[in-house]
Amino acid sequence: MTEERTQRGKRIAIGSRPPANPQAEAWVRQGDGESLLKGDLFTARLTLDVTPAMRARIKVSAFTQGTTVAELLRTLLEREFPQSRSETSP
Repeated sequence: MTEERTQRGKRIAIGSRPPANPQAEAWVRQGDGESLLKGDLFTARLTLDVTPAMRARIKVSAFTQGTTVAELLRTLLEREFPQSRSETSP
C-alpha cells in the first residue's frame, strides 16, 4: 500500500470539520414544533428481517402513497397496535 501512495503522490487531507456552534445545531434540530410526530419525540429502533420481495412491495406502496417507508410502517403499526388508556409508557 505504501508503494501505491508513492506512485500516486502524497495523500492530501481535506481539512478538519469546523468547530460546532451549539446554538446553531440546537436551532436546526428544533425545527418546526408543530410538525413533530409522536415517533419523533421518543424513538426506539426496530429491526425486522423481510424478504427482498416484501421490501420492494413496501417501498412501492410508500412511494405510490407519497410517503416514506418509515412513516408508512409507523402508521400501520399505530393502526394495528393502538395505545390503550390502561397502558403505560415503556
